[in-house]
Amino acid sequence: MDKKSFPTSIKRGYLEEDFKFFHLKDKKDMEFELHYHDFNKIIVFISGNVSYLIEGKAYKLRPWDILFVSSNDLHKVIINNNEPYERIIIWVNSNFLEMHNKNNSNLLTCFQLSSKHKINLFRMEQHNISLIKHTLFSLESAIKDTDFGNILLKNSLFIQLMVYLNRLFMNNTNHIEKGDIEYDSQIEEIINYIKENLQNDLSIDTLSSKFFINKYYLMHKFKNQTGYTLHKYIQQKRLAFSKSLIIKGYKITEVCKNCGFGDYSNFIRAFKKAYGISPKDFYKTFKSFKI
Repeated sequence: MDKKSFPTSIKRGYLEEDFKFFHLKDKKDMEFELHYHDFNKIIVFISGNVSYLIEGKAYKLRPWDILFVSSNDLHKVIINNNEPYERIIIWVNSNFLEMHNKNNSNLLTCFQLSSKHKINLFRMEQHNISLIKHTLFSLESAIKDTDFGNILLKNSLFIQLMVYLNRLFMNNTNHIEKGDIEYDSQIEEIINYIKENLQNDLSIDTLSSKFFINKYYLMHKFKNQTGYTLHKYIQQKRLAFSKSLIIKGYKITEVCKNCGFGDYSNFIRAFKKAYGISPKDFYKTFKSFKI
C-alpha cells in the first residue's frame, strides 16, 4: 500500500471489511498524529527505532513486539531516527471475530485483557516468534492470491493468527523490561478516572482538587505525557463514547447527558465538528450501513 494513502490523522468512519492488512515501511520524515479508530488494531513491529504512545504510555519497541490497540485508544508512533520503520498493521472487525467464537474461545480476549491490565505491549518469547512470522506472511500471501477459495483461505489464516495470539497472550509471561514502558503514574490515575467518569464534572478545577495538583501544572503535565490537552482528551473520549451509545440506540438527549455534555447544543456542535455529521444523521447512516 502506498504510504501516502495511509491515514495519519484522526480516524473517522467504519471498517467495512472483516479485517484489513497493511505491510508498511516509512522513514523519519513521515509525520503521524495522535488518532483513534472505531475498531481494534494489531501492530506487529518488524524493524526501526520507534516508540509508540498509547493513552499516555510510551512503549519502546523491539523487533516482533506486538501492540493490541483497542477501539478509541488514542495512539501515535514516534520515529526516533532515520532508520526505516517497518511494521504490519491489521485492522480488526470485532463482529467478524465474534462470529467465530466457539466453545468459550473468545478471540477478542487479547484486546480485553490488554485494556483491563492497561498494557498494550506483548513481547513474545523468542521460540514463538517464528510461528507468528510464518502465519503473518502466509496471510499476506493469501490476501494477494486470486485462485479458487482465496477468501476462505485468507479468513481461515486470520482466524488461525488470532487463535495463536490469544494462546500466547494468555499462556506466556510478558517479557517486557521496565525501561521499555514509560509513563507517569499520576497521569495514568487521572486518565483512568476520566474514562470511568465521563458523565460527571471533569473540569480542570475539579480534577486538580481531586488529585491535589495545581491546575496549571496539571495541564502542562498532561499535555507533556499524552500529547493532548486535558480539555481535548476529555472531549475526544466523550465524543467516542457518545458514538457507541448512539449505535446502541440511545436517544440523543440521553447520550448528551450520559457523556457529560452539559449543554445539548454544545454537544451537537462538537459532534458535528469532529465527525462532519450530526448525531441524528450519524445514527441514520449507521442503520443504513447495518442493513
